[in-house]
Amino acid sequence: MLPTPIEKFNSILAAICPQFARIMNRAVFLDRDGTLIVEKNYLHRPEEVELFPGAGAALKKLSDAGFKLLIVTNQSGIGRGYFTLTDAERVNERVSHDFARDGVRFEKTYIAPEAPDQPSRVRKPSPQFLFDARDEFNLNLAESFMVGDKLIDLECGWNAGVKQSILVRTGYGTGVERDDAEQIKRAVVVNGLIEMAEWILSHEIKA
Repeated sequence: MLPTPIEKFNSILAAICPQFARIMNRAVFLDRDGTLIVEKNYLHRPEEVELFPGAGAALKKLSDAGFKLLIVTNQSGIGRGYFTLTDAERVNERVSHDFARDGVRFEKTYIAPEAPDQPSRVRKPSPQFLFDARDEFNLNLAESFMVGDKLIDLECGWNAGVKQSILVRTGYGTGVERDDAEQIKRAVVVNGLIEMAEWILSHEIKA
């Protein structure tokens, strides 16, 4: 895919101003189910993908501000034998397709297929996928954000050293806010992706 005019402009600025390069290489890491799309309990059918209202417009604002967008998802249904990796990839393709309608592009989707009782070096709350993305896309994790609806999403961000982990009240988020109040004190809690984008943009570092 060819770079957009905004991406070309940012690249030129990055070459001229190292400080801008440091700020530009920011990312928002997003959980999938319950965060980007409605939780459907082991979703594996692309036709059942349902975006939250306003999600595309919210992410487009972040993209336009220079944030790279990446999906980090645990899909234990694969390890449990409920569906296949191919099924999960087809769902991810549908998610990307639906967000593309609003001009949103995800750099990459990382999938952890293991069940909770299976060995895994990448399953959240492990920060490994964020480290992998850092190395692959030259990201500054200290200026990046992790967004999700579960405690393990927040912990993944904290373990990676992101600037802030953000809990959305969609999906399982409301229950996490209620049941894990002590553990999430360091997190920012918002109603959904619209408020998440507004919060990040209001706290972004100015060059």
